[in-house]
Amino acid sequence: MRTLEFLTAFVGGALVGAACGLLFAPEKGSDLRVKIAEALRKRGIKLNRKEMTDLVDEIAEELQAAKEED
Repeated sequence: MRTLEFLTAFVGGALVGAACGLLFAPEKGSDLRVKIAEALRKRGIKLNRKEMTDLVDEIAEELQAAKEED
């Protein structure tokens, strides 16, 4: 069970790291959201369009808040 938790944490961290890299790039927010959604789909995260949009927006908001704190 510990291995599964570690793998889940690792993959989650990798996704957040990739999203951070995209969000701090000098592009428009709408373009970045599209890139994040595409990256999630390529990694096999299958969500419907609404779920995907909600997840991408949530990640973007959290990263923007973290950026503003620094």
